[in-house]
Amino acid sequence: MSDVPAAGILYLVPTPIGNLEDLTFRAVAVFKTVDLVAAEDTRTTRKLFTHFGIRRPLTALHDHTSAARVEKLVEELVSGRSVALVSEAGTPGLSDPGYPLIRQAIAAGISVVPLPGACAAVTALTASGLPLTEFHFAGFLPVKDGARRRRLQELAMLPGTLILYESPRRMAAALTTIAEVMAAREVCIARELTKLHEEFIRGPATELAAREAGRQWRGEITILIAGAAGVPRTAAEAADVDELVRGELAALRAARPDLSTRDLVAALKPRFPSLDRRRLYDLVLREGGSPG
Repeated sequence: MSDVPAAGILYLVPTPIGNLEDLTFRAVAVFKTVDLVAAEDTRTTRKLFTHFGIRRPLTALHDHTSAARVEKLVEELVSGRSVALVSEAGTPGLSDPGYPLIRQAIAAGISVVPLPGACAAVTALTASGLPLTEFHFAGFLPVKDGARRRRLQELAMLPGTLILYESPRRMAAALTTIAEVMAAREVCIARELTKLHEEFIRGPATELAAREAGRQWRGEITILIAGAAGVPRTAAEAADVDELVRGELAALRAARPDLSTRDLVAALKPRFPSLDRRRLYDLVLREGGSPG
């Protein structure tokens, strides 16, 4: 028999986003059997464990965790210890610091076992009233105004329902920019999901921005926006899209001045999947391209 211990397992365990009763029986069983729990916020996880009578060693894994600490956790897994990864709330790896551990564990040949469970993005989507056949999760928007606007212009091209997370402190600015970039879109704001003050706010982007101006936002917030497919664009939205294409086109030409108009259109199409190829071709021609 080999003296090398069998590798452990990395469990990805969703935790409640509000209502503690949403923790699954399987999650409780995993917590009670693993050697270690890596938590984004050990205080939140400790409260959850107290509620369910779970006693397991906790270690922090947050935004400021060093690369050396992540490597140490991988070494623990390789040595045969099993680890449960949890975020502060919801499914680990989505807009939280667990991703590097997941990547390194996979690279080291560790078995990664995901458990189904609470997820604010999917929970909000199902009750939003927006199309469910295709959706895109984009996490948090950039903090600075210019970067936030550019990011929303990029996301405006996507055909499916867009899902964002946002901080209450930045909610007013985010809603204003959404109204500027995607004025005609239907929006649903899901706040405090599964908690006592759960709330859904629905309406066109411009209407919501005006109606909720001056509101003091509180709690956990998910924003859902109708996708580009089948949504009529305002003249302002169309101008924003053209400007975004021009920026990408300029960057392509600077990097590859040898590209033909046809090549430029082919390179731009994957970046703007909802734009008609003819429209991209016309834009390239207007910006100095030559037919062919």
